Amino acid sequence: MRRILVTLLTTILLISCAEDSNTYTLQGTAKNFEDGTNVYVYSIKENNQPKVIDTLTITNGTFKGTYPKSDSLFVNYLTVDGVRANIVYFPENKDLEATLYKDSISASYVSGGKQNEAFREFSENMRDLNQKKQDQVAQFRAAQSSGDTDAVQQIQKENQALMDEETSYKKEFIKNNKNSLFAVMLLSEMINRKEMTAQEASEVIDNLSPKVAASPMVKQVEAMIKNAKKVDVGSKAPNFSGPTPEGDTLSLKDALGTYTIIDFWASWCKPCRVENPNVVKVYEKYHDKGLNIISVSLDRKGQKDKWIKAIADDNMDWYHISNLQFWQDPIAREYNVRAIPATFLLDENGTIIDKNLRGAALGAKMESLLGDGAAN
Repeated sequence: MRRILVTLLTTILLISCAEDSNTYTLQGTAKNFEDGTNVYVYSIKENNQPKVIDTLTITNGTFKGTYPKSDSLFVNYLTVDGVRANIVYFPENKDLEATLYKDSISASYVSGGKQNEAFREFSENMRDLNQKKQDQVAQFRAAQSSGDTDAVQQIQKENQALMDEETSYKKEFIKNNKNSLFAVMLLSEMINRKEMTAQEASEVIDNLSPKVAASPMVKQVEAMIKNAKKVDVGSKAPNFSGPTPEGDTLSLKDALGTYTIIDFWASWCKPCRVENPNVVKVYEKYHDKGLNIISVSLDRKGQKDKWIKAIADDNMDWYHISNLQFWQDPIAREYNVRAIPATFLLDENGTIIDKNLRGAALGAKMESLLGDGAAN
């Protein structure tokens, strides 16, 4: 009996020690990789700079590492010799399993913990959506080549529906996984891509758990939200000024009308040039009723002639300024512009009442504000 009790006590102690371990393991299976291939473990912490924290070697198709547990939230990723891809994962103080496929590195993943399982599900769904996008691109090109305008229009509608589906899925994912670091990362991306308003993002940030809210990444997102709110609908548009094609200085205040469009574009931007005829049509229809436009060009230094030529070629007969500083343009930065064309619609007081109206949506909006364009 004494021997049984000693054995039982020893077993209990071993289990207790295992549960109290201050480390976790990352154990991996590497399909079709040669022995001796290195797997590098990177960590991204407070300074947002990736740092190699370990080098593991594949032996008999496997590799393994042991790491200290931490109460902090951060993201890690793996890279493999000879493969240009990252396998992202989230340390959660749990043992993890990596599965790497040499012939399909994009399908590789790390499992273990709620964050990694949610991230894997998200990645798989996004791969499906991206495949649908690629299929649509192929169909669109085929329809264009054959001159099938009806098919082109239908594919464009389907593409917009797919983009809306993607945005809705991302928002739902954030809602269901808000206390994960990846949800914060996704939130940051959606703010940058204008897929989520500053107000929507604020609601997410305000409901994070204390642990997640203490993450340096959350502080960065809060700064992004603050910056985005400055140019959100309902905010007063920040004033600015810049050089005109003639070399004078023109400010936003000088250009304000009953309604004013701030139009960010560039002569090198093909989508901008495609949209310009529509903007010209709207301007010619509503200018006499109070619509003004001030275009801010993101043309490069030394390309003033191209900027001026594009204005003339596209019949853009309204206010223009440019610092010729490309993406470093201070006005574009002030307005958090990360893609062009980008537009802001202001009322007579300079308050932003709508954003990024293009195509038929721009004409419909101006008609709702100024009527059918007929002279008074």
